[in-house]
This record gives sequence, C-alpha cells and structure tokens, in this order.
Amino acid sequence: MQYRTLGNSGAVVSNYALGTMTFGAEATEETSHAILDDYVAAGGNFIDTADVYSAGVSEEIIGRWLSDRPDQRDKVVLATKGRFPMGQAPNDVGTSRRHLTKALDDSLRRLGVEQIDLYQMHAWDPITPLEETLRFLHDSVTSGKIAYYGFSNFLGWQVTKAVHLAKAHGWSAPVTLQPQYSLLVREIEWEVVPASLDAGVGLLPWSPLGGGWLSGKYKRDEPPVGATRLGENPTRGMEAWQARNDDPRTWDIIEAVEKIAADHGASASQVALAWLADRAAVTSVILGARSVEQLADNLAAADLELTPEEAELLTQASQPRSGVYPYGPMAIQQRSRKIEGGR
Repeated sequence: MQYRTLGNSGAVVSNYALGTMTFGAEATEETSHAILDDYVAAGGNFIDTADVYSAGVSEEIIGRWLSDRPDQRDKVVLATKGRFPMGQAPNDVGTSRRHLTKALDDSLRRLGVEQIDLYQMHAWDPITPLEETLRFLHDSVTSGKIAYYGFSNFLGWQVTKAVHLAKAHGWSAPVTLQPQYSLLVREIEWEVVPASLDAGVGLLPWSPLGGGWLSGKYKRDEPPVGATRLGENPTRGMEAWQARNDDPRTWDIIEAVEKIAADHGASASQVALAWLADRAAVTSVILGARSVEQLADNLAAADLELTPEEAELLTQASQPRSGVYPYGPMAIQQRSRKIEGGR
C-alpha cells in the first residue's frame, strides 16, 4: 500500500480506499466487519461511506465496528457524504444549511464519532446557492465537526467556482472530488481532471472497475445472469449490458487488460486498478467489495506495477471518443503552444 496526502491537505491516506456501499445491502454486518478488518490489516486507512448507503445502515455498521475496536478510530480516515434524500419532505434533500445541519449530525451519531475527517457533498445542488453550502462547510470545519470537505460528481466549472468562492470569502477550501473514473469512463479528463489539478483537489475515483466490466465477469454476447450487478436487475441490467456489449471499444479495452493480466499472472481487476491509481490527480481509488475474497483480489493491485509501455497500451486502447469540438484534435492543438514559437 502506498500513502498520499488527502488532496491539498496534510492528512495522509492509503492509495486504495474502502467503499462501503455494499454494507447492509450486499454484505451482512458480519461480512462487512470482516472486510473492514482485512482492509486495515492490509495497510488501508481510508474508509468511505454515505448517509444514503442502505438508508444509514452502512454508517451504523461502521460505527459499531469502530465501537468494538476503539484503537482504530485514530488510525483510519473516515469519510461520508450528504445531499441525497433521507426522507420525503422538501428539506430532506440538498446542500442547504438546513438539510446539511441535520444530515451531518445524523451521520456523526450513526458513526459514533465526534468528528468526520472528510465530509463530501454527494452531488451538485442546482437550487441551493453555493455560498450557503460553502459557508456551512467552513463553519463545520471551524466548529470541529469535520476536518476537511470535498465534493462528489461535480463538473469542472463547479469545482472551479467553489474553489474561487471559498478563496474570495476566506473560507476553508475543498480538498477532494469523488468522480466516476475508470478505463471505460475517462471523459472527466477533458474538464474535471484539469480543474482538479489547477485547484490542487485530489480525485477519489468511484466505480473503478466500470461496474464489473473490467473484472472480466462479463463475456462478449453472453447476457449476464446471477450474482452480478447487471444480472440481478434483468430489465435495466440488460439494457446497460447491451450498450456496452455493442460498443467495440469495450472489448478493445478488456482485451488489453486481460493481455497484461496474463503477462503478470494477475487478475483483470488488479490491472485496471493499478492503471487508475497512477493517473494524474488521483489520491485514492475507492474499492467496493461484497466479500473478503473480492477485497483481497482488489487489494493485490497495490503490489502490481505496470511498465510504462503497459500503461500506455491501456491508455491508447481506452481513449474516450469525442466530437470535433471542443475536444477533437484540432481544438486541442488550438489550445496548445510551443515554447519555441511557430505552429
């Protein structure tokens, strides 16, 4: 396991985080605690959850794990999120001061802690003024309820606006952004990654295996069945599978991943994770696991080092497609400049 600073903060986290969306849904409390035990035993120290994961049950499971192991609280960096509905009333959702005040207090209670290390806005709120959200987060830092804050699923301009608003008002600045990012989903490299690099914001990629596609569990022209994300949801799952299956880029990427995995005697998941962990601005890759076996396989990515040639093969095979403008070759050339001048 490697360790990196949490974005532009001084806190240190492992480069693989443990995502806990499965806790209380796909993993029982006993299994969840075993996953947590194995994760920290492997050197991991960054646990990510959210209030909406299993309607608060994920946070409660982590809270009981921490209560049973009080020595772990000072060792792990604990992250959670607020924003999505926790009830049906108009103020049970969003990033308003009113909703976040209750959401944060409820998360602190469920987790059984006095401070959350990283509190994240789970998505942009088009209704609440951004100044209101940022002031609440700054006040929460100064009051000691949270140590740092970050965002999830923000666009590049939204990150930039938040960073500059916080700076203009003298408020605490965001340190992280949690986007979807994988070999299959690289479009954030057009705007979100540059904005994050410019701000010194660290990326915490979620769905690093592309919903299981990069693990090798899905096969060409073989509809998924059984205990897979797509197989367990026949209607929506089949539509999602068909869209990926019909795209030649999907199989070009999987073929490149499996070739490198065979060369290393590693799993496809480990190769995909190792590539992502070394991408620009990435602080920590979020691993989700239903079982201790799945976690063990994913954690082995920490010991896998891809050669520059292997990393480039994956990068080229997974190039995201774009239109002519503003992300096409000519438009990119227009934004570049040779230091020696000329074209």
